[in-house]
Amino acid sequence: MGLEFYNLSHRFGFQNPNWPYFEDTKIERIHYMAKSGVLSQRITTTMHATTHIDAPAHVVQGTPFIDEVPLPHFFGSGIVVSMPKKKWEPITYDDLEAACGTSIRKGDVLIINTGWHKQYEDGDYFAYCPGFVKSAGEWMVEKGVKVVGHDTQANDHPLATAIGPQRNGPLLPHLAEEYKEWSGGVDWKDAFPEWEPVHNILFKNGIMGIENVGGDLDAVTGKRCTFAFFPWNWDRGDGCIVRLVAMIDKGQNFRIERGDAI
Repeated sequence: MGLEFYNLSHRFGFQNPNWPYFEDTKIERIHYMAKSGVLSQRITTTMHATTHIDAPAHVVQGTPFIDEVPLPHFFGSGIVVSMPKKKWEPITYDDLEAACGTSIRKGDVLIINTGWHKQYEDGDYFAYCPGFVKSAGEWMVEKGVKVVGHDTQANDHPLATAIGPQRNGPLLPHLAEEYKEWSGGVDWKDAFPEWEPVHNILFKNGIMGIENVGGDLDAVTGKRCTFAFFPWNWDRGDGCIVRLVAMIDKGQNFRIERGDAI
């Protein structure tokens, strides 16, 4: 074909890492060779496991479900940028502007590599990831980003989710004192007073978010690519596990068919 394909998704399957309050992924063989001569499996999973895309309706009531999002949102050109971050560090407006303010284009897919895809396992990843803060969401709206993907646990800082003091949280209450020590005495309720502000900003403005990007992310960092990440046609779906793929055409010989009659 002349195209180069890069998998940017984490594995899905037995004991895949999970957000702190999710049930474990269950995979059962309903039929197997010794029993039936065929293999058929039944999967029980949340759609917010491994690499997945959120529907706006996941957080913002009255916005589109996954089957209502127009298909062009799941395909397009964009960039992968390096933005190394340590434990709990915020991703801000200024960070995004410094990393790609001159290279981002309106309608781009933006994929961010913080380095945390290398720590994607049960444990520290979900609790201690860096994350977007409100100003980052405002930057994405200002620049007209179509989709943002990142190698962190959510479209918000983890302590602005139920992991921290918000809504059904804290799921991990021991982090309160740890954050106060890490921050030099700031209470996490003061540092993160809003419930998932970046989710809300993005979804209210029609911007989609891909969480837990991984795979061969480093191989395409610093490059402009074409991306595809189609979800299931799930009626009233709140999101979907996706196979995020980056494509590069170095020879510029590939074309999408124009629909000629056969």
